[in-house]
Formats: sequence, structure tokens, C-alpha cells
Amino acid sequence: MAIVFSLISALAYGISDFLGGIFAKKASPWQVAVVGQTSSAFFSLIAALFISGSPTGRDVAFGALAGLGGGFGVVFLYRGLATARMGVVAPLSAIGTALLPVAVGLGTGDRPSKLAVLGIVCAFPAIALISRVVDDNPSHRGGVIDGILAGVGFGALFVFLGQVGDDAGLYPLAASQVTSVFAIIVLATILRQGWLPRDRGSWKAVTMGPLGATAQGAFLYATHHGLLSVVSVISSLYPASTVLLAAVLLREKIHGWQGVGLVFAVIAVAFVAAG
Repeated sequence: MAIVFSLISALAYGISDFLGGIFAKKASPWQVAVVGQTSSAFFSLIAALFISGSPTGRDVAFGALAGLGGGFGVVFLYRGLATARMGVVAPLSAIGTALLPVAVGLGTGDRPSKLAVLGIVCAFPAIALISRVVDDNPSHRGGVIDGILAGVGFGALFVFLGQVGDDAGLYPLAASQVTSVFAIIVLATILRQGWLPRDRGSWKAVTMGPLGATAQGAFLYATHHGLLSVVSVISSLYPASTVLLAAVLLREKIHGWQGVGLVFAVIAVAFVAAG
């Protein structure tokens, strides 16, 4: 079940990132982030009303901390996707997204099987190969920085969500989504960016709400069934779907090494599942 939930999370994240990049090219990424995260918060709250749980103050606190990381990550991800190639920013962000939870998980006692460890080892070259894109356009170089910052934020999101108790239900997830909206607004204010949705294009991000809620909810349940160091790596393979969608719909070329990276991603999932 941990692998199934992790793959659902990766797929939902990948589709959401693809849509976020499309919307952010035609509207302010800050506005897209606010609308998208607000929509996710709404759907998470609705789901929390129907899925029972007994969250403690600790669970809600960790959910809120996860939201701070998520809000930080999504802003820089969308900003990068709006100014650079999707095949560069999204995979690069995934490296940080995977590294931080793996380090924390192993440091706090995770002991995955030998096959699972082999899968984790295969996942990192998969992410690196998928993200290895030749792009000499100076205007696209900022996407590298944005991708790294997004990875730090999403890595923190995964770490803190992984601390939520198994019986907490979805209220901590809703707290995470709500907090992420405030984090985006505060960051936008500090950087003097307009966050209040005014463009019609930014409101299209409402459609990302169910995807964002599904991605985080699936990851939360994955951590209840498996080790943080394992499920975070599988969920961090979301750039594979983003790159494939960009190739099919935007005709972005998939280079040979990216194809090898996709093969490594499949091998990584197979080894982790077998372990």
C-alpha cells in the first residue's frame, strides 16, 4: 500500500506541476500559487469532514509546519516553471525533495531492506538524468535556483507530514494547505510581488485543487504504511510525469539520457516494491 499511495502521490504532483507551469506562463506565478493552494485547502477540508480521525495538537502543528515548507516550495517551483523549461525546473526540485526526507528518515531510525536501499540508490540517478537538460539560454538559468529552492521547501513538507500520527485523519493535511496559503502571501509581500488574483488566467489554477489535495493526502497515507526514506523517494519521481506531459503536449524533446533516467525510475520503483 505504501508503494501504491506513493505512486498516486507522484502522479498527482506531476500533473499538478504541469498545469501550474502552464498557468504560470500566462499569469503571475504568485497568483497561481495562491489560487491553487487555496483550492487544495478547500478540498482537503471537505475530505477531512468525511474521514474520521483523532488529531493531536502535535499532529496539527506538524501539518502547519509542512504547509510552510509547501508554500515556500510551490512559489519557487511555479516561478521557475514560468521562466524556464519544465524539463529542468521540476526534476531539479525533486532532487531536494527526495534528499532531505531520506536523510531525516535514515537519521531517525529507518532501516529499509537491501532491495529497497537499491531502489533508493537507483532513484537518485533517475532524477538526475531526467533533469539533465542542455539549455544555454541565459534567461532560463534562474530556473535552476528556483528548482533548488523548491526542492528544499518540498523536502521540508515531506519531512513534517511524515511526523503526523496514523490516527490523525486529514485535519493536519488541511492545516498544511491553509498554512501554505499564508506562507505564499507573506513571502510575496516580503518580495513585493502581487499575490491577489486579478488575472482571469490565474483562476484556472482552481482546477489544481483536487490534484494538490490528492498528492499530499496520498503521501500522508503512504508514510503510515511505509518508511519515510522509502515513500519520499517514490513520491519524488513526480517529474517523470511532468516531463512526459511536456513532451507530448508541449513537444519538449526528451533527450537520450532522460529516457535512461525514466528507465532507472521504473527500476527504482520495482526494487522498492520488491523490498
